[in-house]
Amino acid sequence: MQVKDTMCVDVKTCMPDTPIKDIATIMCFNKISGLPVVDDDNNVLGIISEKDILCSMFPDMKELVESGSKPDFEAMEKDYSSVLNKTVEDLMTRVVATVSPDMPILRAASMMWLRKIRRIPVTEDNKLIGILSMGDVHKAVFQESLLIKS
Repeated sequence: MQVKDTMCVDVKTCMPDTPIKDIATIMCFNKISGLPVVDDDNNVLGIISEKDILCSMFPDMKELVESGSKPDFEAMEKDYSSVLNKTVEDLMTRVVATVSPDMPILRAASMMWLRKIRRIPVTEDNKLIGILSMGDVHKAVFQESLLIKS
């Protein structure tokens, strides 16, 4: 089975200048944890995830250790509104692994597992054509196993 057989082609995307507030809204209301970042020509520039947003709230651990202070998690939580005023470009992950539509799905899943990610953009010539999630892979393999047993 190949990536193109199970990938999602209805992908929510964003651009680098999109406000984090808009991205957080999309993520929360659509129950998704990340979006590919694309340019006007649909070239993949990066990815923005809930992890990127939430990790931006934490202090630099090296500075924290050197200063000897303890993190004030309540203050960090209250400071979330300042994160919402940033843009995707401020927080996105710029180096992004991608897969091709002709790749076997388990090879794509192994790439996700090695990188500890749950979704990976599917591209042709760096243009986004879909996204593959671990859930998509599991569902496809499960369905295939049911067909084989029948």
